[in-house]
Amino acid sequence: MLVYNKAMCNRIIDNFICKRICLVLLTVALALSLFACGNSQEADAASDSAANAVSSAGAAISSAGNPQKAILGFGGSKSNSSGSSDSSKSPAGSNASAGKSSAGASSAPAEPESKYEIPPFRGVEFHEDAAEGNGFVSLDLSTIEKGYFGLLCKTDKQMLFQVIKDDATYNYAVINGEEMFFPLQLGDGHYTFRVMENIEGNKYLEYYKSEADVTIADPLDPFLRPNTYSNYTEDSECAKKAKDFAENSADVEEFIEQIYDYVCDNIKYDRELAENVQSGYLPDPDNTMATKKGICLDYASLAAAMLRSQGVPTKIIFGYVAPNDVYHAWNKFYTEEGGWTLVEFKVVGKDWNRIDLTFSANGADNDYIGDGSNYLEVYTY
Repeated sequence: MLVYNKAMCNRIIDNFICKRICLVLLTVALALSLFACGNSQEADAASDSAANAVSSAGAAISSAGNPQKAILGFGGSKSNSSGSSDSSKSPAGSNASAGKSSAGASSAPAEPESKYEIPPFRGVEFHEDAAEGNGFVSLDLSTIEKGYFGLLCKTDKQMLFQVIKDDATYNYAVINGEEMFFPLQLGDGHYTFRVMENIEGNKYLEYYKSEADVTIADPLDPFLRPNTYSNYTEDSECAKKAKDFAENSADVEEFIEQIYDYVCDNIKYDRELAENVQSGYLPDPDNTMATKKGICLDYASLAAAMLRSQGVPTKIIFGYVAPNDVYHAWNKFYTEEGGWTLVEFKVVGKDWNRIDLTFSANGADNDYIGDGSNYLEVYTY
């Protein structure tokens, strides 16, 4: 009787264990099916149920000393913190993919909490049908409320263009046959425009004259658009490069700093050009990027093009730098924010701030950079 009852008990235990294992396998199969169907809520509930069943079955099998636990992968040592089975057993798109995603997120750079919002591009356009002139000169003043105007000269003569307001006079070399754009950087008021023909040497004769009263809708507009000293379009390489920086900047300060670092790190001073530059030299920002060299005006022009194209008002300044009264070109930018230091100049909120990329890129000492008091501004573009 003792032997018989023991055999019966063994069979009952074996049947019980087999039923429990079948139940566990069915539950796990149901959970996998729900995960594969993408029903996350039902899949989570089924996963919890399967995890509890697996835990119970693992304990029972372990107590019975059943070798099947090694084959089936049950047991606490294979479970993650939620009690479910090893993620390597998970179907694609569930815990396995989530684990990979989590691992990838830890190695990827964190997204900035905020991003610099790039303002719309402000370009220039010549309207010949709205222009005035004498057949050889076309002066387009239809855009003066936007802070700029256009000029087109069709002559083989050497021409000079003058813009006069109050006591200030700006002289520009004219490229015949090309549409040229100029800023109304002197603000609102009465302007005189004179196209001058070179007679001989430094003598010029007035060829065409016009006048206009200017009211600019946005005072910053002249410094947000291309002009003859910073000539670019939205498709220029310098604008595309600047857009890459802007899209990866948390705010305007970081964007300006990236432009500053880029110009300083990539553009070298062209001493040969500096020794042979001719009067009327006009910079080409894309060419400066391509050749990776230039004179002070090239630095200032490239910086202005990159900053303006992404909505940062930027001036090109001509003037003198003490102690040696070097005739020089540099930049100023405008931002309502502040807080970082650039080329020994503290950014001041809602004010113009000086950037001298030529001296910074070439390691000038503080005698030239200083606190800004040794910069004498003469012309602004």
